[in-house]
Amino acid sequence: MDAATGDLAFLPLGGTGEIGMNLNLYRCAGRWLAVDCGIGFGGVALPEVDVMMPDPAFIAERRDRLVGLVITHAHEDHLGAVAWLWPQLRCPVYASPFAAAVLRRKLAEVQLLSEVKLHVVPPGGTIDLPPFRLRLLRVTHSTPESQSLVIRTPAGTVLHTGDWKLDPDPVVGPATDEAEFAALAEEGVLAMVCDSTNAMVEGHSGSEADVRRSLAALIHELRGRVAVTCFASNIARVDSVAHAARAAGRSVAVVGRSLRNLEAAARECGYLRGIPPFLGEDEANEVPDDNLLILVTGSQGEPRSALARIAADSHPRIGLGEGDTVVFSSRVIPGNERAIHMVQDNLVRRGVRLMTEADHMIHVSGHPARDELRRLYRLVRPRFSVPVHGEWRHLSAHAALAQEAGVTPVLLEDGDVLGLAPGIPEVIDSAPVGRLVLDGARLVPLQGGVMGARRRMLFNGVAIASLAVDEAGRLRGMPRVSAPGLFEADDPETGRIAGELADTLADLPASLRRDDAGLQEAARAALRRALGRRLQKRPLVDVHLLRV
Repeated sequence: MDAATGDLAFLPLGGTGEIGMNLNLYRCAGRWLAVDCGIGFGGVALPEVDVMMPDPAFIAERRDRLVGLVITHAHEDHLGAVAWLWPQLRCPVYASPFAAAVLRRKLAEVQLLSEVKLHVVPPGGTIDLPPFRLRLLRVTHSTPESQSLVIRTPAGTVLHTGDWKLDPDPVVGPATDEAEFAALAEEGVLAMVCDSTNAMVEGHSGSEADVRRSLAALIHELRGRVAVTCFASNIARVDSVAHAARAAGRSVAVVGRSLRNLEAAARECGYLRGIPPFLGEDEANEVPDDNLLILVTGSQGEPRSALARIAADSHPRIGLGEGDTVVFSSRVIPGNERAIHMVQDNLVRRGVRLMTEADHMIHVSGHPARDELRRLYRLVRPRFSVPVHGEWRHLSAHAALAQEAGVTPVLLEDGDVLGLAPGIPEVIDSAPVGRLVLDGARLVPLQGGVMGARRRMLFNGVAIASLAVDEAGRLRGMPRVSAPGLFEADDPETGRIAGELADTLADLPASLRRDDAGLQEAARAALRRALGRRLQKRPLVDVHLLRV
């Protein structure tokens, strides 16, 4: 797996064949470089999961050869896992000022800020991590200071685009410098590892300036309380909303911890200049409804988000009702449709008016549509294309577009080791991949016993029997059966199941009743049979045995 000098390979551990959880590795001369380290969400497909991330075990085993981790930008799917996975990597981390400001807050929350060597690299700067020499190219995206990486090695040059778009008027930060990409083509690019999120979308992704003008016009006409929800890291959108509010005579209040943290990081880095500090939740209620705009987290329907609680009328400080408006200034991430619709239904039930991108110009994507992809291929002229950051249908559409542009595509997914040099790029090996679930303050494998048991409990329920026996294994009193999610607490059926369990245990051989492990397993089997006959389910069962 660790090849010799002159070798160049690419290995995605997350983010290829899926959207989110980006973790990419490059190998050259026996050394490894990591690019991005992000999280993903469970969604409808994994209701037992809130936050998950790639399993870094493969590179953790090689961390003595890991020269560094470079963060392309400040989105959660690119840096959200650093605070949780860094203890396994123990390498220097490189980020732009804004991404570093965001990351410092995350590291402080898990008491790692003093341990992580976090290097701040200015936009457009360079990083020397032999045998990798990196040049950062400024690109437009829906968060400030997004960077493409020019990765120069003895075996060739790779352009890792990160997330990007072509926006002539991005509102915050400079436009993508197309001349830099054209100059790179003159040098020669072996491969372009490129964003595929919107590879199925014809045309252009649109300009943030158009959203700014539309938001200003819409908000000016509204009455009552206005709430706007967007991705917290979209500082250009936050800036546009703040300007629209000021033009409409409204003060801005921020509701939600992630928005408050991103606001602090943005102001620390010189963004949101000329915009007064946002109000807190308590101050919001002192402002007349017609003079208030609320920036609120929860655009993706997250059940614990501020907007979800407001919609359910369970937020302790902020309420919305008849005559108020909520503006969803964001796209729907695939898999979040049901959660978002539930929040929207709850808002409408309360008499709230909704505005979404389906009927108003209030959002543009931060990712390139097909015309922008074509433009980048014309500028860079790579020999090979490696579509990443997308599900399989996105990667396939991107590969077809690259082929139309005269560039040879190579399709791969998480765990494929793509040999880029020497020779023709091809998948030459595979690495183990997996998912870790953030469960409170710990990480557990998605396919491990803990999450497996949780899935069974979620769909089939759980039943627990408690019983006391003497030294000879004779029952002392009647067993107690608890089956939350299967029977009501006062359901007499649990008593009948307990009786069946007692009869079964009384018929066991004396030698088995004296053995704790054997008695517990026999009780579990009896409980499983009794529940199966009544419910046609196979719930998770357990037995608590007390020998007295």
